[in-house]
Order: sequence, then C-alpha cells, then structure tokens
Amino acid sequence: MTRKHLQISPSRTLLSCAGILLAAVLSPAAAQDIRGLEACTAEKQMERRTGCLQANIEFLQQALTRLTRETQDKIAAAGRDLAAARAEIAELKSNLSKLNGELVQMKAKTEPGSKK
Repeated sequence: MTRKHLQISPSRTLLSCAGILLAAVLSPAAAQDIRGLEACTAEKQMERRTGCLQANIEFLQQALTRLTRETQDKIAAAGRDLAAARAEIAELKSNLSKLNGELVQMKAKTEPGSKK
C-alpha cells in the first residue's frame, strides 16, 4: 500500500472525530473512559461545551497522528525484517546448491568406474 493510500485529510479526520464524539454523546450506553478526554455533557453553556468538544477533537487528532506514526514505524521495521529474511533465505539457497554440487562431485569420485 502506498503512502498516498494511508493519508487522511485533516477535514475528513475532523468530521470523523466529530461524528464519533457526537455518537458517543448521544449514545444511551455508558461511554468508555478515555484518558485525556473531557466529559463535555456536564457543561451547561454552549460556548464552554463547544470548547470542550473542540479540545476533545484536538486530543483525538493528536492521538490518531501519534498512532499513525507508530504504526508506520512498525510497518517499516517489519519491511526491513522481511527484506533481511529474504536475503538470508537467498543466501541459504545458494549455499545449499553449492553443497549439492559438491555432493554430486564427491559421489562421482567414489563410484566405481569413475576416472577422476
């Protein structure tokens, strides 16, 4: 997957976060506590509630950015590990074919009627 496929536009992220927050606020079920998020439903004034929601959105965007960076780092490390494993496998195959060649030569030398 290319880097282009993994990028998410900031406006789309904002809408997604706002949608998630709205669904969580309107949900009758008990919300899961997320460390760092504020309970905006306790605010009575609309300006304070809006500010609280904006702070939560900013927090979630930062968390998403951090997790995206960590995931990309893990994917890159896995790619490097995979490349190293492939190189090792190629080297082992090369060594195996050399050993098979040597084995064939040794068998040819030990066979009766061989003139080497």
